[in-house]
Amino acid sequence: MMMWLKARLGSFLMQTRAPREVPLSDLGQLSKNLIPGDVILVEGLTRVSDVIRWVTHSPWTHAALYVGKLEMIQDPGLRDAILAHYHGPEDVPLLVESYLNVGTIVQPITVYEQHHLRIARPRALTDRDADCVVRYAISRLGAPYDVRQILDLLRFLFPWFIFPRRWRSSLFEMNVGENTKTVCSTMIAEAFAQVPFPILPLVRKIEQGQSHFYRRNPKLCTPSDFDYSPYFDIIKYPYFDAGTDGQYSLIAWRAASELQDTQPGLYLDPESKSEARTSS
Repeated sequence: MMMWLKARLGSFLMQTRAPREVPLSDLGQLSKNLIPGDVILVEGLTRVSDVIRWVTHSPWTHAALYVGKLEMIQDPGLRDAILAHYHGPEDVPLLVESYLNVGTIVQPITVYEQHHLRIARPRALTDRDADCVVRYAISRLGAPYDVRQILDLLRFLFPWFIFPRRWRSSLFEMNVGENTKTVCSTMIAEAFAQVPFPILPLVRKIEQGQSHFYRRNPKLCTPSDFDYSPYFDIIKYPYFDAGTDGQYSLIAWRAASELQDTQPGLYLDPESKSEARTSS
């Protein structure tokens, strides 16, 4: 009964809404500039994404790790581990990520064709450490998704009195068999912990300009942490028309009168420099 209920709940939470007609991100340009070890932040379209967005106050509700293209991975062990879960072309960028009701999987970045994305790039991460991060993520392929961990995380994010007393957190308990489960941002945080590379550590300043750093539990990591982290550079690839070649000065602005069913004042005509300047 419990397994059936989890499956039904997971199916409900993973239902998606329609994406934007034109995405905010240029997936083609983003894909060309990826480096193994990059974290891809996703503005999700599922119901569980709406929950995460509400809890974390951030649009970034999912995170995936770029591990490279299969044709570029020379290590036979890593190739075999990926091929056990992936059967697509070898020349596309691959992401390792964890999904509710699915577990940790590898799939091409093209699944996010209509999504709003950005890159969180670990600053000054060495090639050797990037390889370590990627290896750990690939080793997690096939791991189940930890639904209970989401409840544990919510307990830490919300005041304790909101939850019934019987909902005691098991986050730091070493339950047999449970430590093999993961969620999307936890898996990535654990991968960077292998180096270890900071995400949002606790930093306490002491005398003589020195500081003490404390590592956070990876299970408390959310997708927005990579956005907030000062140790990750945020890189955006906004969508431009192909004819503009990414140059804003070449955009052919259209008249707002062409739009249908929009509130007056939301959009300006090409000759209008700004609403404030017109009114002055």
